[in-house]
Parts: sequence; C-alpha cells; structure tokens
Amino acid sequence: MGLREEFETPGGTVRWDRLGRGSPVVLLHGTPFSSRVWHDVAVALSARHEVYLWDMLGYGESDQRAGQDVSLRAQAEVFAALLRHWGLDEPAVVAHDFGGAVSLRAHLLHGARYGRLALVDVVALAPWGSPFFRLVREHADVFERLPPALHGALVREYVAGAVHRPVPGAVLDHLVTPWSGEHGQPAFYRQIAQADQRDTDEIEPLLATIDIPVLVCWGQDDTWVPAEHGERLAALIPGARLERIAGAGHLVQQDAPAVLAATLRDFVG
Repeated sequence: MGLREEFETPGGTVRWDRLGRGSPVVLLHGTPFSSRVWHDVAVALSARHEVYLWDMLGYGESDQRAGQDVSLRAQAEVFAALLRHWGLDEPAVVAHDFGGAVSLRAHLLHGARYGRLALVDVVALAPWGSPFFRLVREHADVFERLPPALHGALVREYVAGAVHRPVPGAVLDHLVTPWSGEHGQPAFYRQIAQADQRDTDEIEPLLATIDIPVLVCWGQDDTWVPAEHGERLAALIPGARLERIAGAGHLVQQDAPAVLAATLRDFVG
C-alpha cells in the first residue's frame, strides 16, 4: 500500500493516503513501524469508512533527514496539523504503540477533537522501553555506525520480537526495509535516541479528563508493553473499555488482524 499524498511540515514531507467511503477513521502506527502494519485492518475498515493512514516524520515513506525532530512531542504537533489539513471533525482515531502517545498528546495538549479513540498496545504509561531500547537510546551514535549487514540483522530480530507467531519473510521485509540504506539506518537510531518518557509523563495526569468513548485493546502475549499496562490505562480513563486479544503479541495487526478488525469495526460503528 503506497502513500499517494503529501503534507509539508517544517520537519519535512509527510506521506499519507485514504481509502474507502463513509465516516472517517484515522490510523496511527508506532515504532519502529509504519502505516504498512495497518494494511489488512485498513482494508477491512474501508468497507464502511473512509480510512486515513500516514507515516510519521522519519518513518516509512515520509522524509528521513539528519537533525530531524522525530520526538513524540513533534509527531503530536504534526498530527494535529494533519487533522486540520484533512478538515476532519471528530473522526474516530485508532493508535498503536507510540501512536498512542502521539494521539493522546494531540488530543489533550493541542486541541485535536476525536469522536472516539481506540488505543492498541500503546506507549502511554511509565515505565516504557525494553532493555534493548534503553541500550540503543544511550548509545545511538555507536549503533548508527554498525556495518549495514549487522544493522539489518539487528533490526530484523528486533521487529520479529513484536509478534507472537512466526512472521512471513516477505512481511518482515516490508517492515524493516524503510530502516536500511544511508538515510534509513541513521533514522532508525534517531527515533530511538529522541524517545523521551517525559512526553508521556506530561499527559498521564490528564487522562482522567478524557470524555469521549475509549477502547483499550491489548495483545494478551505482548512482551514489549505487557498487558498490565493496558489494565492500568483503562482504569485511568473514565469509562474506557478493555479488550484482550488472545494469541497476539505487541503487533496485534499481524498476529490477529481479523479479530482486531472486527473489534475496531464494532467500536467505531
């Protein structure tokens, strides 16, 4: 699924696309992924909805530049601007991983209005970041200089750890390709180096002010962000509903796309 449209930001070009017709649903990916992770779910939802997808700055098909600000703080500002560009009034928003923090910051700090919000295995509550993630963040300049072959093997192994079931090689290729080459390799370590837990700490006290329907959806076998985080998050948001998906890891879109699509279709109505 190539992204056909462009949106210019101070940090570079953001690529986006839409498919289907009906009430709008916006999908946000996380790290180290792109809108590709939503392919099967987006197609399923597009039977009843106009589905918007985008690649965050520094990810997927969007610009990757040296010195680029790809922090959660910056991505939330870009997302709020994108919603204004699209002219969407209270769309349904579905976010995964870091996309959760981006969507929450845009809503709570930048005035982005949603009709409802689904949070799928999101990064939102401290503490977050695996031991590997923290190691890379502390030594990003060293990892950035890895020989391309070693870097490629590291990224493949890292991404494969997000799924509970074996992932087909072609799918894994799609997920890791944006992080290869002279632009992709430094971009991979740049987004980890700029990950800052303070960007979620800032909004955690505001979760209790959310007054729209919220679905918290979690892969029961998520080893990146354990299911306990989903339980805590649902408890902090008034009226939030928690749905656990058995047999799915962090990348629920890959482990259980049909179950996730059905759950989201029921929620967004």
